Amino acid sequence: MSSTFDRLADIIAENTDVERDAITMDSHLTEDLGLDSIDMFDVTFAIDKAFDVEVPVEEWAEKVEKGEVPAEHYFLMRNFCARIEELAAQASA
Repeated sequence: MSSTFDRLADIIAENTDVERDAITMDSHLTEDLGLDSIDMFDVTFAIDKAFDVEVPVEEWAEKVEKGEVPAEHYFLMRNFCARIEELAAQASA
């Protein structure tokens, strides 16, 4: 997962005002890093291209808003990495 983390952290830093060194496995994308909806759109688009996947961030946000899962399930960096790895594995299967 460390290479996924590094790639995602680089993408976040390149597409937002977040410093690369501020991103850790325990960073929450919105609460800790301050990503807003425009940042998430830019980051998601870059991830889609880099990993050749389609990140369902709207679906994830809806599940969080409905209380189906806690926000950390998708938006804590370690879990976000795991979700991206799952999407990439599905895409390559």
